[in-house]
Amino acid sequence: MNGRWKAAGGAVGGGSGGALGGGLLVAGTTSDAGKSVVTAGICRWLVRQGVKVAPFKAQNMSLNSFVTREGAEIGRAQAMQAAAARVEPTALMNPVLLKPGSDRSSQVVLLGKPVGELSARGYHAGRQEQLLGTVTDCLQELRRTHDAVICEGAGSPAEINLRRTDIVNMGIARAARIPVVVVGDIDRGGVFASFFGTTALLSEEDQALVAGYLVNKFRGDVTLLEPGLEMLRGLTGRRTLGVLPFAHGLGIDEEDGLRVSLRGAVRESVVAPPHGADVLRVAVCAVPLMSNFTDVDALAAEPGVVVRFVDRAEELADADLVVLPGTRGTVRALAWLRERGLADAVARRAAEGRPVLGICGGFQMLGERIEDEVESKAGVVDGLGLLPVRVRFAAEKTLARPVGTALGEPVEGYEIHHGVAEVSGGDEAFISDDQGRSLDGCRAGSVWGTHWHGSLESDGFRRAFLRRVAADAGRAFVPAPDTRFGVLREEQLDRLGDLIEEHADTGALLRLIEEGVPEGLPFVPPGAP
Repeated sequence: MNGRWKAAGGAVGGGSGGALGGGLLVAGTTSDAGKSVVTAGICRWLVRQGVKVAPFKAQNMSLNSFVTREGAEIGRAQAMQAAAARVEPTALMNPVLLKPGSDRSSQVVLLGKPVGELSARGYHAGRQEQLLGTVTDCLQELRRTHDAVICEGAGSPAEINLRRTDIVNMGIARAARIPVVVVGDIDRGGVFASFFGTTALLSEEDQALVAGYLVNKFRGDVTLLEPGLEMLRGLTGRRTLGVLPFAHGLGIDEEDGLRVSLRGAVRESVVAPPHGADVLRVAVCAVPLMSNFTDVDALAAEPGVVVRFVDRAEELADADLVVLPGTRGTVRALAWLRERGLADAVARRAAEGRPVLGICGGFQMLGERIEDEVESKAGVVDGLGLLPVRVRFAAEKTLARPVGTALGEPVEGYEIHHGVAEVSGGDEAFISDDQGRSLDGCRAGSVWGTHWHGSLESDGFRRAFLRRVAADAGRAFVPAPDTRFGVLREEQLDRLGDLIEEHADTGALLRLIEEGVPEGLPFVPPGAP
């Protein structure tokens, strides 16, 4: 730590009122190049140096979202990056969230609240440009209250068809005058062409902000790569600021992929056998527009729990627990379950007393009836009829961070849904308050449903639930008594910080954050068309 932070005792812009903290934009040659991971890693490395840091992503397209303490909806990746920075997530960190509802339209969430549905053409035709001032103001506010803000781009900054309306890559970098580091995934191949092509397709003004590159997911002897890095520097006039090795299980909560981040980390790093005699097999139905599939990360964190995503009825046969996850399209997902025979397979399981869990949209599908004039506009649709619940979609979205008790254990979660559930029976409430009054969901036989995302991250409740599942499934599975999901998450974030500290030129990164865009970065022809 040096420069302004060292002199200021680790508080450059934080609380100073006028001064702005430093900034850096982590862009990528492609989607999934590793921007989210690198951003989180830099945040964790900085906070360990005593720097007050915040993450930022101007615009995020994701079905995995989170609710902040003030009731704002943001992308889960930004919430996890905030955890990496050891700060409370806020709507400022992700002012624009797009939640796809089809291939052509998305719900637009602005500063944590939904403001309507827009087609991709409608969004890029004018609405996006109008939001540049909003996202710039959010970034400015974060820089006023933090020593540094590490911004994440989206897709590639060289999407020349979208540059005019860009507010998340070079658009925000130019508006805020912050340097850009471009991340490339060498595991895919073609990383040198990707770095060069990304730079050469930017305008001269945009290129002037691109300060260097980071190679991600490298396998092998780095000395074999070094000649190429020197040639790249000769071609572009820009250094490669680090070569991050390929490491299993380092993803944080995904934006739009189907990889469960912590599940991967635990599966590859935990060698302990099941605590009891049996494993427990969990099948998650990979419904269309699946949202917050990170709910099952906490299940996969348990030794002896095997989680897989399925899309065929026969894949449910050997499952001890079937999970219907959240979805942005409940009615569409319900039709998909029926078309594939999964609905009948789930109903047979319930009749046999075999465990089923529905979360949010999955809970709604398990009910008797869905009345939807908001999301699908399909009107009244029959549910699976496995829970005594009727759901009506309200225009206003429920966004909350509730706490309660389930199976005698404290539990907390977050709610993101338009559906309002009316429970008219069942064997017991799923989650209650401290007086035993129902807060959410219900159970009927071996079928459980709740609107609460994240509830399985509560360690005591998760263990109690898995014990019930194992009993109903007839498995000699025993949850390990010492699995702590929050500790595993912290260890994962520390590994990200270690990657940056050990394999990136941290001195160069600090100079960029502290001092801004270097002077004299050369132009690489041909530039933007």
